Amino acid sequence: MKTALVLGGTRFFGTNLIEELLAKNVQVTIATRGQTRDSFGDRVERIIMDRVEKDSVIEATRGRKWDVIFDQICYSSHGAVVAVEAFQHSTSHYVLTSTLSVYGSLEKTCYEEDFDPYTYPISYSRKENLSYQEGKRQAEAVLFQKAPFSVTAVRIPIVLGEKDYTNRLNFHIEKVMHNEEIGLPDIDAEMNFISQQEAGAFLAWCGEQKLKGPINACADGTITLRNLIQLIEKETNRTAKITNRITDENASPYGVDHSWTMSNEKASFWGYSFTKLNDWLPSLIKQKVAEMKKVPLS
Repeated sequence: MKTALVLGGTRFFGTNLIEELLAKNVQVTIATRGQTRDSFGDRVERIIMDRVEKDSVIEATRGRKWDVIFDQICYSSHGAVVAVEAFQHSTSHYVLTSTLSVYGSLEKTCYEEDFDPYTYPISYSRKENLSYQEGKRQAEAVLFQKAPFSVTAVRIPIVLGEKDYTNRLNFHIEKVMHNEEIGLPDIDAEMNFISQQEAGAFLAWCGEQKLKGPINACADGTITLRNLIQLIEKETNRTAKITNRITDENASPYGVDHSWTMSNEKASFWGYSFTKLNDWLPSLIKQKVAEMKKVPLS
């Protein structure tokens, strides 16, 4: 892989993907609407386009080719159709950022074969008419069934990191610090996570390997929500107020009603070495707590 086009990538783990590619001496082009500044300076090329409008994408990329295209911002069958039609002569491989959510609420560890995008019925629609889960299912289905180029769909769980704009981990820390209730249906449910650094690194690895098909990516190990809250209690020196009476105000963004986990065995088999969740999650929580308290890390 010598050249890459990244659709999106100006925030959160998209920036980690671009840094990984640059570290591998890949010539990177970023495609965005031009509304968000990035920190890459003259190390990248930039093109402006509207990702969901075919004519805009075709005009911005006319006559261009890249070894790999990374798509961080495809959330619908419509967006995937735009990619298939606009990039049919622009690349030989496509890496879609997908999600654990495509599996639904299976009460077991999710493996790649538990959702089959090659046979999933396609229903053409725009992002605003689809749930996040269905939008990603549709994006995978269109790309795997219709694309003339090979495709990797990287299915990731909730991503954690310093630049997490969703603030889902912060929600729990703030509730504990302010002695407010956290609504959790099942505090002993287990979950997977992945760090923003690893999400970016794994996407770049997939671009190098050009593996075909869906592939799961998460840190090794799971954690119960009870143990996650205990890590926060330790760093804040406060006791959490947990309730199973869920309201709009207290509902946890991690409020699953049973364990929700995925297997990364396929990627491990193909040679990727994942981090261990327990090696970095406690220190991330410590950092987040320190930032909220505005005190220096010891």
